[in-house]
Parts: sequence; C-alpha cells; structure tokens
Amino acid sequence: MSRLAQTPGLTDVQQEIVSTVRDFVDKEIIPVATELEHRDEYPQQIVNGLKELGLFGLMIPEEYGGLGESLLTYALCVEEIARGWMSVSGIINTHFIVAYMLKQHGTQEQKDRYLPKMALGETRGAFSMSEPALGSDVSAITSKAVKEGEEYVLTGQKMWLTNGGTSSLVAVLVRSDEGHPEGTPPHKSMTTFLVEKEPGFGEVRPGLTIPGKIDKMGYKGVDTTELIMDGLRLPADSVLGGTTGRGFYHMMDGVEVGRVNVAARGCGVAQRAFELGISYAQQRQTFGRPIAQHQAIQFKLAEMATKVEAAHAMMVNAARKKDSGERNDLEAGMAKYLASEYCKEVVEDAFRIHGGYGFSKEYEIERLYREAPMLLIGEGTAEIQKMIIGRRLLEEYRLQG
Repeated sequence: MSRLAQTPGLTDVQQEIVSTVRDFVDKEIIPVATELEHRDEYPQQIVNGLKELGLFGLMIPEEYGGLGESLLTYALCVEEIARGWMSVSGIINTHFIVAYMLKQHGTQEQKDRYLPKMALGETRGAFSMSEPALGSDVSAITSKAVKEGEEYVLTGQKMWLTNGGTSSLVAVLVRSDEGHPEGTPPHKSMTTFLVEKEPGFGEVRPGLTIPGKIDKMGYKGVDTTELIMDGLRLPADSVLGGTTGRGFYHMMDGVEVGRVNVAARGCGVAQRAFELGISYAQQRQTFGRPIAQHQAIQFKLAEMATKVEAAHAMMVNAARKKDSGERNDLEAGMAKYLASEYCKEVVEDAFRIHGGYGFSKEYEIERLYREAPMLLIGEGTAEIQKMIIGRRLLEEYRLQG
C-alpha cells in the first residue's frame, strides 16, 4: 500500500474490501490494461472477475443480494480500479448509478425485479441523459414520451451512453408532457423510463437501436454509443418510481453520487501517474545521476504528490457527507472539479518526466495522457461544477437584511 491517499477511520471490513480490490487490480488489470486498450477490446475476463468479487452489487442492499456497502467503500474501490484502468471503472459506474436510482426512487416491484440480478451482475445497467445537441443543458432535451392507452411511445436520439452495447437495462430521461400543463418548467416535465433490452448492437428491441461504438481518443474498451428510439413502446410500469415528471430529480440524484465516482476515478488515475513518474525518475539517468536527484524533478514529484493527497481527501469528504444523509452537492462538485483538474496536471507532469518515452505507446503514461481529459467533461464539465459550487456558496453565505 502506498504512503499516499490513505483513508483514516475505515472499518476492518472496508479495509479488507479495498485491499482485495487493490490486489485484483495489481494482478489482473494493470498487466493487461494497455494491451487491451490499444486494441479497444472489451475486458470481459476482468468484468467476470469483478462479478466474482461482488462489485456489481457493492452498494445494493443485502436484502436484494448485494453487499450493502457505503458510498465511501464504493468510491475507494473505484479509485483502485481506475488506478489500474479507468475504462473498467466506467463499466461499474453506470451500473452503480442505475442501481442507486432504483434503490432510492424505484417502486417496490421495480426493486424486486431488477436489484437481485443487478447485484449478481447478470442484469447490467446504463443510464442515458445527454443528446447530440444539448451538451450540459439538460432542460433542452427533445426526446419525448407520449402516452397511448396503457403504454408510452418514446422517440428521440440519445448520446454518450456508456455501456450502451453491453447493458441490458437502461434508465432513459425524456420529456413527458402528460399531466403537465403548458408552461410547466422543463425540469418538471421529464420522466425516467427503465428500458429492458438485449445486449449488443443494432436493433436490440422493437423501436430501439444501439449503433456501433463511438471511436474515442481514450477511454477505450468500454462501449460508448448512441441510443435511437423510434416508436419504442413501453408499459406504464417502466416509469421509474411510478410517477411521471420526476425524472430530472432522479437523474440529478444519480449524477450527484456519480460525481463522487468521477472524483474517485481522477484520484486513481493521478495515483497511477505519480507511481509511474516517481519510478521512472529513479531509473532514468542524465548527467551521471538519476533524474530523481535533480531538484527540478523533485519539485514536480512534490507537487504531484500534494495534488494526489488533496484530491483524495476531498473525494473522501464528499462520500462521507453523502453517507451521513446530508446534502453533498457542494462537496461532490468541489471534489469532482479538483480531482479531475489535478488528475490532468499530475498526468501531464508524469508525461514530462518520461520525456520522449512518454510519447511512445510502449509506456503506460501514454494511455493515461489520453484518458485523463475524459474526466474534465464526464458527469458535468468544470464550468458546470463551478456553477453548482458558486450557487451553493451563495446559499450558505447569503447576506441577511
């Protein structure tokens, strides 16, 4: 266990879980990650191992077959997985968000139907909020659901769906004007639907098509897709929570815990970049001595380690705040913003320490250099985080009188 990013106050169970995941990462992920990433190959063997460890049900209550662990435990596991290969943490994250939304907002029938299989990793979750033209403006969603008899008919195009091909259950946010008079604010006329589908690409159920994978700069291996609905018919019991018009709140609750996840990913990638940088600095020699003995490199290592430590502390604080039942959007926004920005900076410094070799695909830092930018935009851009942080600060420090 490294000296950096330690977490005080963990129970024996939490320590055992995190240690087990770290061992799995060191033995099963790090040795194969770069090769699989270069081939853009889905890490099925790694996923099978995660299922055996029970990680797909880590936060699902024990009554549904999960481990019933806290957000903190989950975040620490994600940190370890991202340290090995960030794409694998993405496979877990979208599944986790859907399970969390079901646990918090689903009807009893929906919980009984989906959570036991999700805990085993047999049903795999994905969620879909973004669209090709809306970016961060969720209120601009144009996909819609129209009620016809006892069914809803969905049409529209969604974008940036992680696990789009491999998932079998997708939580989809659309507009639903039923029961909401004209002039209703957009965020009060959105509904989340639970869409069952076959894994794979093409038409995965009547009216629902998952095109092939989007080719990305980094974050490879995990499938990122579009989702096209053209007359997709769903029964009324597909509405998450059983009531229309609550979808925006459901999604924002899921994204809030997702931001803690992205912060944890940033911490994990930054830790790995630091490990690579400090190791290479002790091996590479210039002017007759290891470059780690040059003051300029020691300054870089000092800055990198400080950023790793600070990001980890903020991520842990945000997770513990949520676990305590308190509102944590301020802490989650700060943690996500700082961890993603620091991750980018630590990775770039490790890249610089590697010199020309960092530009070679033979070195792991090249992969991290392409992966880090995704964290700057995933689960809300830095600008969105600053808006959230600023608004919450004004609430907390509002002038009286």
